Amino acid sequence: MTDYDPELEIIKAKKLLKMKKKITEEKPKAKTDRDLFIAQLVDRGTEVLAAAEAQYPRETAMIVAKIAELIKNGELQSRISGGELLALFRSIGLRVRMNTRISIEEHGKLVSLSDRLKSKED
Repeated sequence: MTDYDPELEIIKAKKLLKMKKKITEEKPKAKTDRDLFIAQLVDRGTEVLAAAEAQYPRETAMIVAKIAELIKNGELQSRISGGELLALFRSIGLRVRMNTRISIEEHGKLVSLSDRLKSKED
């Protein structure tokens, strides 16, 4: 013979209800177009995107939305490198300027070219 405890059943029901609420509240957020686009970037792609967004925010948002649409439709499956993204922006007339540094390895350390030239003058 099993003992039936109504208080225990109420406690179980409350816990079950609480767990169901928690599960429904924790639905994963849908990825934005930008998140989807960033997931496809490799190398210095995020640097190029950040520079483009700073210099051409409206145009970059439109480009990101269009590329995200291509990714969603499965028309674009390959990764996008920073160089390819920069070439894309330049091909449509957006002259995205990137900070460029040339470094030289000297005694196991990377030294900028300008620092190296300054030390040679001294």
